[in-house]
Amino acid sequence: MEDINAAPAAPRALDGLRILDLSRILAGPWASQILADLGAEVIKVERPGRGDDTRSWGQPDVEDSDGENRGSAYFNSANRGKASVAIDIASPAGQDVMRQLAAKCDVVIENFKKGDLDRYGLDYGRLCEVKPDLIYCSITGFGQTGPYSERAGYDFLLQAMGGLMSITGQPEGQPGAEPMKVGVALTDVLTGLYAVIAILAALRHRDATGEGQSIDLALMDVQVAALANQAMNYLATGRSPSRLGNAHPNIVPYQAFAASDGHLILAIGNDRQFKRFCEVAGRPELAENARFKTNPDRVRNRAELVPILDALIGGRSVRDWVETLSAASVPCGPVNTVEQVFADPQVIARGLRTEPVTSDGARVPGVGSPLALSKTPPSPPRAAPLLGEHTESVLRDVLGLAPDAIADFAKRGAFGADQEKDT
Repeated sequence: MEDINAAPAAPRALDGLRILDLSRILAGPWASQILADLGAEVIKVERPGRGDDTRSWGQPDVEDSDGENRGSAYFNSANRGKASVAIDIASPAGQDVMRQLAAKCDVVIENFKKGDLDRYGLDYGRLCEVKPDLIYCSITGFGQTGPYSERAGYDFLLQAMGGLMSITGQPEGQPGAEPMKVGVALTDVLTGLYAVIAILAALRHRDATGEGQSIDLALMDVQVAALANQAMNYLATGRSPSRLGNAHPNIVPYQAFAASDGHLILAIGNDRQFKRFCEVAGRPELAENARFKTNPDRVRNRAELVPILDALIGGRSVRDWVETLSAASVPCGPVNTVEQVFADPQVIARGLRTEPVTSDGARVPGVGSPLALSKTPPSPPRAAPLLGEHTESVLRDVLGLAPDAIADFAKRGAFGADQEKDT
């Protein structure tokens, strides 16, 4: 069995930190996966027999290099580098195990509905009794306060309620015009990132003062905060931004255009870049036209400029535009499929396709961490765990339990009704 406490080959930024992860789906697991990448030991607590909901969110499933099924691609996307323990937190014995584990951990991450963990004695107040300096990060849809705090929250719902869908999709009056979600669960991913920031800030405070604290993180709050310039556009004018398709509300041209054989992105951020684009396109006079000379001019006269650019760009291939515009330092690029992404030489050079190793030495496909630290790089990737794969080793190595003590917990239902034979 894999030794989850084995020292990494090189120092990691979060070596020595231990995370007790009670979260499932995406926001919480995304946060704990980042912490694991940075060297923290993450103990993922899962429901016996079922595990994280995303274990059953196939197809597709992931197959390792030995031909063994490693579960859904979704689960594998957010749980690399973790140890899995299967504990029934509804049982008194399971709650006892959880409190013992919390006493040995620096951080707890959970995304149960408000008040759900109170029933099991696993809320912040009671876990602080066994670990006074504990950092306890609660992730919910709407937070611990406010009129919606009792509601469940999911990414799709929060993309809608948080305003993101109102500014995503084709403009009114165009074919296919309707509010549109982003193609990944972006609110969950952003919440995971904010969770890591909050946890590291709380750990910094703990190291300075010895005090733990709770973190109240809400998907709604994160989505509103992540509206960024669009939120400020509203606050500055009192007018809600509208859907612009692939266009930018504040910059022109900054959108997708159809070339002769595919789509091209122009991301022209200043007037110098626009002038260089016009020279490459063979229309240098456009950059001197009073209607288009500055970005505010181009934003005001978007409806006149974009059809001109449509006609220009449609006459040449994506490759031709990318090569000539890139040589002129004009930001542009193709709209890649995911297959093309992983074949891109830049993605290959940056090591973003990896092969995490299972406890049996097999390999699975995976995505690398984007955190390129020079002194404390991310840990070599370990595959997402099988359900309950580390229950025995965690209880033995982290809690110091002898085999008979583990067997006693099993008899008392700590690992589920059918788990005694597995421990």
